[in-house]
Amino acid sequence: MSRVFITGSTDGLGLAAARTLIDDGHEVVLHARSNDRALAVAGLRRRALALVVGDLSSGVETRSIAEQVNEIGQMDAVIHNAGIYSERRRGGTPEGHAKILAVNTLAPYLLTALIDRPNRLVYLSSGMHQSGGGSIDDIDWKRRAWNASQAYCESKLHVATIAAAVARYWPGVLSNAVDPGWVPTKMGGPGAPDDLEMGYQTQTWLATSDDEAAKISGAYWYHRRQRQPAAEVTDAAYQDRLMDKLADLTGVRLFD
Repeated sequence: MSRVFITGSTDGLGLAAARTLIDDGHEVVLHARSNDRALAVAGLRRRALALVVGDLSSGVETRSIAEQVNEIGQMDAVIHNAGIYSERRRGGTPEGHAKILAVNTLAPYLLTALIDRPNRLVYLSSGMHQSGGGSIDDIDWKRRAWNASQAYCESKLHVATIAAAVARYWPGVLSNAVDPGWVPTKMGGPGAPDDLEMGYQTQTWLATSDDEAAKISGAYWYHRRQRQPAAEVTDAAYQDRLMDKLADLTGVRLFD
């Protein structure tokens, strides 16, 4: 039995992963953006180990989420599932960051740094990360004209890179990125063609399985098969530039 924390577990892939892990006998810590969103999983909450609440677009609330998780106890795995896609405008978080960057990149970065180090980390990326290359200088979209699709692509490149950097710097942790595919969730839409079940089962498999195939680190996965990520993901120099940028934006350094 493993103890697993899943961000964004009130709907979509996160909720499906939580249900699967609970059904399999694991202890799951759920996450909701707000108390109102927590009502959506009231039934599942009774079967979960705990539920933490906090808005990942806020640095203060993200730090609170980490504190809540650490108070519950040591996690065996953390699945960084939460993400947003369609933002018509750059948006403004309490700290002044672009909302897509805050939720999709800064939040998993902060939680990785602040939650007591688990044995396994799983980060939800996307095939769209392949189009996310470019300069790190303006990842917060302060100078460029806003482009939601490009911002999303970049954020998913960032999170895949975080996963690879963690694997490089923390050899005792199994850290992997997952492309769940274009699946029929609220984000993906009802006409999405990929297999929803394989989308979340790859996460749960990497988080808990004793299969030797699941006990590797630094890989990029699609439906339990390894795929080649964008070149930046495995580029140590790019990883370090991104980590320095995220440390500047958050005030928290992940690696010494």
